Amino acid sequence: MKPLLPDSAASVFFDGTFSEPRLAHPEGVAVHPDGSVWAGTERGELVRIAPDGSGIELMGSTGGFLLGIAFDGAGNCFACDMKHAAVFRYDARTGAFDSFASGGIDVPNYAVVDDARGHLYVSNSIEPDGSVYRYDLATGEGARWTTEPLCFANGMAMKPDGSGLYVVESMKSRLSFVPIGNDGAPGAAQVVTDGLETVPDGVMVMDNGDILISNYEPSRIWRWSEGAGLELLVEDRMATVLAHPTNIALKDGNLVTANLGRWHISHVDLAGLYNG
Repeated sequence: MKPLLPDSAASVFFDGTFSEPRLAHPEGVAVHPDGSVWAGTERGELVRIAPDGSGIELMGSTGGFLLGIAFDGAGNCFACDMKHAAVFRYDARTGAFDSFASGGIDVPNYAVVDDARGHLYVSNSIEPDGSVYRYDLATGEGARWTTEPLCFANGMAMKPDGSGLYVVESMKSRLSFVPIGNDGAPGAAQVVTDGLETVPDGVMVMDNGDILISNYEPSRIWRWSEGAGLELLVEDRMATVLAHPTNIALKDGNLVTANLGRWHISHVDLAGLYNG
């Protein structure tokens, strides 16, 4: 399958190989309202990269291994920690970075904030009985939300109209959709697309409804749309610029990606597809 974008569309946004703090194999990435790019590292460090990629600063550390991160409407950052099997919250007002939710969940991997309902959804990445947990944004109290297995539930994204969650099932190489009922209960999971060879990881939804899905292995990003179905957006066969991309986020109309295989954040220029 020929990629929609050339190799040159992907570049290094910030190289943290020798920075202080070092950008140690980032998995989670999110864009702050001020344009800065935040990431979590294998050392449990939550870092902020300047909007223009000119510098990096440490915001806090769990001493664990951070996976997905997400902001709420107030600018607080929720970070999934694999070592502690917990979700931590960076308080935008005080700068404190403390445990927010834990208990029951095995591998908290990816967080989605639902400000409208006051919930935080977190994927539990195990197989075959992966799942999604739901926590109260105010108290951190919560439990398993989905009942049917989601095999290695990983990246997630809220449908723009709030009607449900897209969930990557990494070990099934597919993307599923879990409806959210009027009572807040999950509906039956529906397969959106399969064939995401071999290990899909992150997902996000564009304003026009297109869904972008990052692949940990091989190093590529897919696009799925209602009209065209599944298409290969961009790939890096050498896994150097896109180096096992995990989570993805939108910044100024383009993509930024975390790379679990290296020490940098990548940038993918989407102008040829969306801004031309």
